[in-house]
Amino acid sequence: MLVFIDDSGDPGFKLDKGSSKFFIISLVIFFDNLEAEKTAVAIKEFRRSLGFSDQSEFKFYKSRREVREKFLQTVNKFDFRIRSLVVDKKLIRSDHFKSNKNSFYSYTIKTVLQNSNNAISDAKIRIDGSGDRLFRKSFLSYLRKQLNTKEKCIMKNCKLVDSKKDVLIQMADMVAGSVRRSYDDTVTDADVYKKIIFKHIDDEWVFK
Repeated sequence: MLVFIDDSGDPGFKLDKGSSKFFIISLVIFFDNLEAEKTAVAIKEFRRSLGFSDQSEFKFYKSRREVREKFLQTVNKFDFRIRSLVVDKKLIRSDHFKSNKNSFYSYTIKTVLQNSNNAISDAKIRIDGSGDRLFRKSFLSYLRKQLNTKEKCIMKNCKLVDSKKDVLIQMADMVAGSVRRSYDDTVTDADVYKKIIFKHIDDEWVFK
């Protein structure tokens, strides 16, 4: 099992100063390595068809609507599953999470992996790398301690990867962006993107 994770929004709580109302964590799950490779090749071929360089990175909020739609249509034919955690930040009451972005980020990642109705097990997990070196080290240690027990192994291994070099992390970004967009009542394309990949969605948990 391969799991690619990215987020949309930001983990900050200054809602009156520009922080996003929602924070989304999305998991793109492959049960077969070959299927993951086929999907990655399709994304790279799509990137070239647009005339983009091989170093160009797909980011939902930096892409035109047409590119978003065609990207999702490109990956839609492959076999993968999606699980997302949707956090409405105004419902979070913990002062610790409100004042510590790293703790909030780590907790949300752990929560979505831990509460999967046993859908995730012995998985190779890849997460968009962020934060300083010290945080990255403590983050991975935190996940190992929280997710694995003698009775159950959720995480076989976990790596923080450079999204610029991994198109499947970019895919997770496009999925997370699509989910977050669906909660935005100020735009006209709120439901456009998630509808394209709807058949792949196993769970969309609104955290309260």
